[in-house]
Amino acid sequence: ADDMGLGKTIQALCTLDGPSLVVCPTSVLFNWADEMRRFRPGLTFHTYHGPQREFDDEAQVTLTSYAILRLDIEELSERKWQTVVLDEAQNIKNPDSQVAQAAFRLNADFRVAMTGTPVENRLEELWSQFHFLNRGLLGGRADFRKRYARPIAEGDANAAAHLRERIRPF
Repeated sequence: ADDMGLGKTIQALCTLDGPSLVVCPTSVLFNWADEMRRFRPGLTFHTYHGPQREFDDEAQVTLTSYAILRLDIEELSERKWQTVVLDEAQNIKNPDSQVAQAAFRLNADFRVAMTGTPVENRLEELWSQFHFLNRGLLGGRADFRKRYARPIAEGDANAAAHLRERIRPF
């Protein structure tokens, strides 16, 4: 089940129960719907997307895209979600971006970030994803730069080992 990312999708589907939000690229939005029908047929869901989008308060899962998250953050952040899943979470790698700022505002008891590329250019991309997942685990942004990003960029093996140990469970 690991072909084409299906393994991660199934694992994430197993975490969904109550009011949950799945945020993904528009290109895989309908793939999520297909996989829910196939692997979690008892789970009710709706797609919150397109110009006529409306919430279905009876659905257990709401599917939406990063573009809609950014556009409708007021409505999405007002809701209490049991679980929020970010598929292709590298979309929030820039903590200053509007989509990352929107993701940080979501109100959820449990958060999942799925990505095959957690860091592409800067170590701060990892901080942004962990800031969504478990705020404070890696400290504030300035502290993260001072404690990890700069020393690792300068070749400090101890700082790199400490960061690896800190995030190993995830």
